[in-house]
Amino acid sequence: MAMISEAGDSGLEEKRRRMTHDPVEMLVIRLAGPTVAIMLVTALYNTADTYFVGSLGTSATGAVGIAFPLMAIIQAVGFFFGQGGGNSISRQLGARNFGRAGRMAATSFLLSLIFGALIAILGIARIRNVAVFLGSTETILPHALEYLAFILLAAPLTCGSFALNNLLRFQGSAFHGMLGMLSGAFLNIVLDPICIFWLDMGVSGASFATMVSQGVSFLLLLFNCARGGNIQIVPGLFAPDWEHLREISRGGFPSLSRQGMMSVAAVCLNQAAGVFGDPAIAAMAVVQRITMIANAALIGLGQGFQPVCGFNYGAGAYSRVKQAFRFCLKTSACALAVMAMAGYFFAPEIIALFRADDPEVIGIGGTALRLRCLTYPLVAWIILNNMLLQTIGRAKPASFLALAWQGLFMIPFLFALPPWLGILGIQLSQPLSDLATFVCSLYLGLAALQDMRQDRAAE
Repeated sequence: MAMISEAGDSGLEEKRRRMTHDPVEMLVIRLAGPTVAIMLVTALYNTADTYFVGSLGTSATGAVGIAFPLMAIIQAVGFFFGQGGGNSISRQLGARNFGRAGRMAATSFLLSLIFGALIAILGIARIRNVAVFLGSTETILPHALEYLAFILLAAPLTCGSFALNNLLRFQGSAFHGMLGMLSGAFLNIVLDPICIFWLDMGVSGASFATMVSQGVSFLLLLFNCARGGNIQIVPGLFAPDWEHLREISRGGFPSLSRQGMMSVAAVCLNQAAGVFGDPAIAAMAVVQRITMIANAALIGLGQGFQPVCGFNYGAGAYSRVKQAFRFCLKTSACALAVMAMAGYFFAPEIIALFRADDPEVIGIGGTALRLRCLTYPLVAWIILNNMLLQTIGRAKPASFLALAWQGLFMIPFLFALPPWLGILGIQLSQPLSDLATFVCSLYLGLAALQDMRQDRAAE
């Protein structure tokens, strides 16, 4: 069996020393910079699809919203294996178990490819049924089929890219992950108008551009795994035994729950909005993409926090974990408050950027965005608390919060409120879910921080 070289061990040891001794605020900033950039640009190129496709009509815009739950599921699989393996890797590196970290990296990555291929095969075989299940109306269906085809073909590459990016990030090599993800993201933004308009591919051009960009990201990320003292992916270390699967599940299930429930909630949102016509689906799709940008910045900051948390928790330096958490919470809460104010006061103008010629979409989307902005600063605590619990190995409470935010609360609201309140019930569902999840997460987060009372002796 292949082993990690002594030179690799030396690089990992130096990385461990930096992660457990350098000032935590600077570590978080250094690691979060690339991840915030990755998440923002990824959100922007997803939003670019909505922007360019929006010029093709309301039903075409609705098709992007229909595809959103499927894209969330594909990304969820990549996050599951990347964060599941990455959480374990950061703790193993903190404890100097370099050989185990190498086996975990190979196992997580290869499993992400296998499951991505299964999604592609099953999805393409039943693509029409998938589109209808995701909430497509008869008028949206032809556009949805075009868009979904290339998204499904790219599923293995997308899963692999998200897994590799997270594996690099948890090693403290967010910059190497950024290079791969940003290259694909910028390529997607450039290819969108070329494929949609110049090549006259229409809606399918947007998803074809996404497939090409994901392929580029995948290759660059795989190449970067062999550089900068990172753990190289060695197929011979693939070990899908119970021990590794359990570790991946412990660390990755909260991410799978968070992303998976986002997908289920998006399906329910499409189906509930479909009762009110294509403009309602299109409006909520636009709001989803806009809030995704703000979410991206917060998740990027949290992803900068996670390797700092994992290394120091593994080394027993609990005071550094709490210090990093407080820094991230204050920073993100202030940033989200500013974003929420801007979103509230300029909501109609923001929606009009995507569908300026449809006042119904602007009206529905503007109200939904303003209501979401009222509770948006609370999301800072929800997401960072979820990431803290996940990284320190508290899978059950982390998974509960992930399920609660997009599932246990939002889905019942989507079914219960519209019969009473009409379209307002749909617009209120996410803000009410934010509020309910925040209340639940207070106890779980404070209890975890309280349990980290005193540092263990660490070398």
